[in-house]
Amino acid sequence: MPMPIQLLNDIIVIFLISIIAIFAGHRLRIPVVVGFLATGVVAGPHGLRLVQEVEQIEVLAEVGVVLLLFAIGIEFSFDKLLRIKRPTLVGGPLQVAITFLATAFIGVEVGLPLNESILAGFLVALSSTAVVLKILQERDEVDSPHGGTALGMLIFQDIAVVPMMLFVPLLAAEESTGLTMPLLLMLAKGAGIIMLVILGAKLIVPALLYQVVRLRSSELFLLAVILICLSVAWLSYSAGLSLALGAFLAGLIISESEYSYQALGNIIPFRDVFTSFFFVSIGMLLDVGFFIERAELVFAAALGVLVLKAVIAGGVSVLLGYPARTGVLAGLALAQIGEFSFILSKTGLDSGILGRSEYQLFLAVSVLTMAATPFVIAGSPKAADLLYRLPLPEKLKAGHPFAAIPEKRENHLVIIGYGFVGRTLARAARVGELSYLILEMNPEKVRGERANGEPIHYGDATQEMILRHADVDAARVVVVAVSDVMATRRIVEMVRKINPKVYIMARVRYLDEAAACYDLGADEVIPEEFETSVEIFSRVLSKYLVPRIEIDKMIVEVRSLGYDMFRNAEIEPGKISDLRRYLPNVEVVTVKVEEKAPAVGKTLADLELRKKLGVNALGILRDSGNILNPTSETEIEAGDVLLVLGTSEQISKSRHLFRDPVRYPRAGAGALKDRDGSEDEKDGEKPSEGAEETPDRIDD
Repeated sequence: MPMPIQLLNDIIVIFLISIIAIFAGHRLRIPVVVGFLATGVVAGPHGLRLVQEVEQIEVLAEVGVVLLLFAIGIEFSFDKLLRIKRPTLVGGPLQVAITFLATAFIGVEVGLPLNESILAGFLVALSSTAVVLKILQERDEVDSPHGGTALGMLIFQDIAVVPMMLFVPLLAAEESTGLTMPLLLMLAKGAGIIMLVILGAKLIVPALLYQVVRLRSSELFLLAVILICLSVAWLSYSAGLSLALGAFLAGLIISESEYSYQALGNIIPFRDVFTSFFFVSIGMLLDVGFFIERAELVFAAALGVLVLKAVIAGGVSVLLGYPARTGVLAGLALAQIGEFSFILSKTGLDSGILGRSEYQLFLAVSVLTMAATPFVIAGSPKAADLLYRLPLPEKLKAGHPFAAIPEKRENHLVIIGYGFVGRTLARAARVGELSYLILEMNPEKVRGERANGEPIHYGDATQEMILRHADVDAARVVVVAVSDVMATRRIVEMVRKINPKVYIMARVRYLDEAAACYDLGADEVIPEEFETSVEIFSRVLSKYLVPRIEIDKMIVEVRSLGYDMFRNAEIEPGKISDLRRYLPNVEVVTVKVEEKAPAVGKTLADLELRKKLGVNALGILRDSGNILNPTSETEIEAGDVLLVLGTSEQISKSRHLFRDPVRYPRAGAGALKDRDGSEDEKDGEKPSEGAEETPDRIDD
């Protein structure tokens, strides 16, 4: 069979077995990564031998590693680091250093060469970011104290991979050559890499991507991002470093630009596909025969790794000031060997540091610890409960006060689209000192507003990953103000999926587009067509000298009817007009009680609204609590808003009771005594100069 056809056949087999393994794993609540590893074991040369082109699959796996590190480089940001700086900058170095030293010491004690012991320390010090974060997200524990602690240590481990990759080739150097020159060369390369990252992040890449996004071509943007990734990876490889390291640096360069959200959203699907080949290829490398022959050694080593890493990571968490329970949960979450250890081990094998037997032992232990991780994390709360039954010091149980819970952006406002609506809303949020974040697809706006200090990012909000990076899962309100109706629907649907509790407001152009947005999960939909018609009839009526109070009532009525029609299909347009027909001239309005009004301090019985004026008080809106159906003994307070029912004439005659007589002197001091409404203008008395001609319209 020709190689291309055979490769296609192998890919089909891998996907088929992966689907079966992932489906079964989902039923058993096992992470996807474990399903891919199992696929490799079953389909590989040491299993059923269903895959023939193993080398070609490994090439695809290399692409997966490149994209995986590229995505991690993009996701890494100093903002994220500052949120969990203590677990990252203190806990991470302690965990990696102690685990490395302990493993290397054990390796030397059991008779391993020094370079092999050092490599073993590197391999065991790293945990699986992919597996741990996946499980914590499914359990909704990423923002918990132990989740934040584990995340901080994982971030440092991802950073520590870079110097480890640089150092592993030095372990293979001949002793006669010494380490001085290779070390100096590594330092020179490191300095060159730092200069490349700074130059690329500050000057080259932002300018290049800015010119690309100006053309508004998603295909061109995707190709440009992939080109940057592969170019930097190639430069890194040409300098004697690894492709994976170059990909990480490329991601780091893009992470500092305003286009990082969009770049990550575009690369995620490719990363997921090719990363699956990486884990499948690892499973293929595992020799099942070796696993069976050395089962006791493999299980003992795997158990030793789990216990060692859990104790060290948990102990470091306690040293950071977290309670013992948090230490147990974080330690057990980080007890497995990580995916980047596979990359280092392959480098060690190619360099001759590891022999075949040691390499197979490492693979078997790694796969076993990864497969055990879901069950270990699921059982960690019970392990913590058992620990708390021991006579531990209270300080150990309670933790130290300086161990704060990791901060996360929450209860913030997410504005999607920075047109007139988005800009106005951002200005209002800034004045109101609200926490907010903006997503926008116009590069010119993004660049200009970021220079002005706006928290704005370039990104397509129809992609789930971009919404998650905007912390939509913890947002309080999301406002969708984009012009594309299909994009609006997609965004509303994705936001509701990510956060069932968030309040979603969406702007649409036409009235008939609102119903679909409500069906997809929007709480409020504002149609431009509807609001424009309201504004037009408002201005037309004002030209015909219709009182403003009447216009405002019509607007409230129309909006109430219009928006209720979207939410409830049973509402018919004739309801308000029917009410007018059966109760002519009857109105329900709100009246605010001013501070020095005659009614302040008096009860409804004292005012005799119904008896003297024919007005009924239906309710009172009050800051301390609303009052429905107030009794005759209910006392009126300054600042109350009364909901009153009556005819226009009756309500107009009652307004003087709720107004400041200094502002409206025609009400007079004796207004309360003469309640038949006849005292409004005695002897042709006119309002004082500066008073409004129709003060009875103000409070509406």
